Amino acid sequence: MKRCHIFAGGDLGNIADYWFPNHHGYVICADSGYKHAKKLKIKPDVIVGDFDSYSGKLPQDSEIVRTVPEKDDTDTLMAVKIAIERGCEQIYLYGALGGARFDHAFANIQTMLYAREHGAELILIGNERVYLQGAGSRSYPRSDGDAYFSVFAITETAMIGELSGVKYPLRDYEMKQSFPIGVSNEITDSAAHLTIESGLVLVIQS
Repeated sequence: MKRCHIFAGGDLGNIADYWFPNHHGYVICADSGYKHAKKLKIKPDVIVGDFDSYSGKLPQDSEIVRTVPEKDDTDTLMAVKIAIERGCEQIYLYGALGGARFDHAFANIQTMLYAREHGAELILIGNERVYLQGAGSRSYPRSDGDAYFSVFAITETAMIGELSGVKYPLRDYEMKQSFPIGVSNEITDSAAHLTIESGLVLVIQS
C-alpha cells in the first residue's frame, strides 16, 4: 500500500509516534504546511497552494503546484487529490486539527469523506487521531497518554455490531447522527475493537 504524508498549516501536536514508524512514502505540503516540513528537516516531494499563508523561500528540488486564492478546493484538499492521483491509498494528514480555525478542521473532516469516496483512507494526526470507519471490524490500539475514545455516526444512522475493550461497550446498537452517545469513552484493554454493520462513523482517539 502506497503511503503519503501531508503537512497542513495547523498545529502539529504530537506526531512522533506516527511519523517516525511510518515516514516512508510520498510527502506533500499544503501551503504553510511547508514550515513544519522545513522545521523537521523533511524534504517534500510536492508543495501545493496559493501561498497566502506562506511567503518564504521554497526549495528548488520539490515540485511546486501554484494555485490562486479564488478556488473551490482548499489547499489541503488539493494535496489529497494529488496524493490519490499518484496512487496513494493511505494518507496521513498532519496539522489539520490544531489552530484557531474550526472551519478548516471541519473541512478536513469532509476531506476524509472525499478520500474514502475515491478509494483512499485519510487519517488526521495530531493530539488526536481521527479515522473514518465503514462496515467491517477494526482494532484501535491504546497509546500512552490516550484519555478518550469517541465514536460518532457520520451517516444518519450507523449500526454498531460490537464495541468492546472500552469502559462503555455497545452491542447491536443503532447509533444516530443527532445523538452523541459515543463521546468520551475510554479504552480499558490494549485496544478497542469496533465492528460496524452498516453506516459510517468517525472515530477519535484523544
